[in-house]
Amino acid sequence: MNKMLEQELNTYWRTVVDTIQDAVMIVDTDGTIVTVNAAFADVTGYGVEEVVGRSCTILQCPTCNMGRGQSDGHWCPLFRSGAVRRHRCTIRHRSGHDVPVIKNAAVLRDPAERVIGGVETLTDISAIVDRDRRIDAYRRELSAQDGFEGIIGHSPAMQAVFAMIENAAGSDAPVIVFGESGTGKELVARAIHNRGPRRDRPFVKVNCAALAETLLESELFGHVRGAFTGAVQTRQGRFEAAHGGDIFLDEIGDLPMTTQVKLLRVLEEKVIERVGDNRPIAVDVRIITATNRDLPRMVAEGRFREDLFYRINVIPLMLPPLRERMEDIPLLAESFFHRLQLKSDKPVETIAYDTMGMLMAYGWPGNVRELRSAFEYAFVACPGGAIQPLHLPPGIVGQCTCAPASPPVYNEKSSLRPAVLTGGLSPREILIAALVQTGGNQSAAARLLGVSRGTVWNRMRKYGIDPRQIPDR
Repeated sequence: MNKMLEQELNTYWRTVVDTIQDAVMIVDTDGTIVTVNAAFADVTGYGVEEVVGRSCTILQCPTCNMGRGQSDGHWCPLFRSGAVRRHRCTIRHRSGHDVPVIKNAAVLRDPAERVIGGVETLTDISAIVDRDRRIDAYRRELSAQDGFEGIIGHSPAMQAVFAMIENAAGSDAPVIVFGESGTGKELVARAIHNRGPRRDRPFVKVNCAALAETLLESELFGHVRGAFTGAVQTRQGRFEAAHGGDIFLDEIGDLPMTTQVKLLRVLEEKVIERVGDNRPIAVDVRIITATNRDLPRMVAEGRFREDLFYRINVIPLMLPPLRERMEDIPLLAESFFHRLQLKSDKPVETIAYDTMGMLMAYGWPGNVRELRSAFEYAFVACPGGAIQPLHLPPGIVGQCTCAPASPPVYNEKSSLRPAVLTGGLSPREILIAALVQTGGNQSAAARLLGVSRGTVWNRMRKYGIDPRQIPDR
C-alpha cells in the first residue's frame, strides 16, 4: 500500500509543482539545473528547454556569486548551510532586468544521507518593492512639501507668515495668533515653539473654550486637596506643567472675566496660585495665545479686559483664510491626497482635472480643515482611479457654480488624446501630456496639473522622463 502511494506521488509530482505560483528549481551538486516548474518562466522569463542542463549561474544571484568566491570547497551557500530561509535577493530576468525575490532552499539527500542536489523556490516580490518605493517617494514628497513645521503653502501670504514665525520664535514676548477657524493656528503655535529656544522643554496646549468655567482655573493653575468638592488630592495645573517651556492658550477670547484677571497676574508677576491656596508658585513660561474672535471689538464692548489684551498682543500674527491664498490649494490638495493614499487600500490614483478646478472655485469657509475633510470624504466615495467632482462632499458640489474645467488641447506632436486628466491614462502619460502641451516648461505643466513645480520635477525623475525628449511648442 505504501509502495502504491509512493508511485502515485511520483506520478502526480509534476502537477503539484506546476500548481505552485512560486518558481521551483532543482539542481544537482554541481549547480546544473535538472528541472523547473511552470511558474519558473513567469518569474525568470526562461522556459524549461532554455535552462535544463545549464548552470544555475544563469540567474546571476548576487548571494550565490559571493559564495563562489569563498575557498571552503562549497560553490553555493545552500550546500554550505544545508538550507536557506526567507533570504531576500535579486535574480537576473531573461530580458536583462533584476527581479527582487524571496529565496527558500534545501538540500536533497538520497537514502544514504548523501547530498545529491538542492531544491529552491523563488517568490517574486516586485509588486511589494514597487509599493514600498512609491510610499518612500510619497514620504519624501510630503517631507519636501511640509518643510516648514508641517505648514503647507508657497503663496506670498504664507511666506510672510513663515518669516513672522521665525522672528517671533527668537523672542520671549507673548504671541497672539489671529485667524478663522480651520486656518492652522495650533500648527503656528507649535512652529514657534519648535523654532524657539524652549524647543526642548514642554509645549502645553489648553483649549479655553472646551473647559467649563468652574474647571478652567483648576486646569490652568492647579488646586490643593479639599479646595472644592471632588478635589481629593493636590493637582498640578497646566502652567506648572509648562514650566520652562511654552503654553498655548487656544480660543483665548472665550476666557471668563474672572480667569482673565488671574492670567494678567501671571503675565505681570510670573507666579500662579493653586485653587484653594494662597501661596505663590513661580513659573517660567512663554505664553502663546490664539483666537478667531475680534478681540478689539470685544474690548470696546467690555467683554475682554483691555489691560490683558495689550499684554498678550505684543507680537500679533495674522493667518490668512484659504480663500485669500487660493494658489496654495493645489499644493494642499496633493498633500492631503498622498497622505490618504498611504493610509488607504483603495486604488485611488489621481485627482481629476475638473475636480481640481472645482476645488479652486469653492470659497472654503472652513478653510484648510474643510479641505482636508473633503479629501477624507472623497476617499470614501471614490471606488478607484481618479477623484471626480461627484466624489466631493455634496455641500461643495452644490455651492460651486463654476463650469467644469475643459481639458487642455494637447500639442499635435503628442499621441495622447484630449481627455487626459479625467481618466484613462496612467500618471506618467498624464505628466508627459502636460509637458508636451507646455513645450517642456515644468512651471507651466505644474500649473496645468494643479501641483507644485517641485512635484513635477520629482515625478519626472520617478518615471524616468528626460526633459530633452519633450518637443518644443
